[in-house]
Amino acid sequence: MAKVGLGFLLLGGVPHVRPADAATTERIVVDPNRGLALSGFDPVAYFTDSKAMLGRGEIEYAFGGAIWRFRHEGNRAAFAENPEVYIPVFGGHDPVAVARGVAAPGHPQIWIIVGERLYLFYSPQARKAFSADPDGVTAAAERKWPAVLGTLTP
Repeated sequence: MAKVGLGFLLLGGVPHVRPADAATTERIVVDPNRGLALSGFDPVAYFTDSKAMLGRGEIEYAFGGAIWRFRHEGNRAAFAENPEVYIPVFGGHDPVAVARGVAAPGHPQIWIIVGERLYLFYSPQARKAFSADPDGVTAAAERKWPAVLGTLTP
């Protein structure tokens, strides 16, 4: 069953982002001013709390060219042990956009978990399109992802 982030609150608008290298060879969407992945949201909380929750500045972990924040030490430890479980698919780029051959950063408050993987979306409409055919969109995005990666600046 898919878990869906229903809340959508712009915290000062969609952040300006740039991709950064990740150990998974994906490019992670990172806030260029603060170096934060997921705009500071805790990547583990999507799975454990079924909602987007901001991490705390004093509980951080550097991985894949980004700073990840967590709500508590347990989430940081879980991420440090298995980051590939918690990193958003396509590094946080919207899979609907990737399936069309473009890189569009997903917003950390527009999300869904499918197949135990976190996907972020640029808009609620993109999330809805993905939800209608997650396997088809994912397959199309996986085919386009190598070309999309070539358009991203490390």
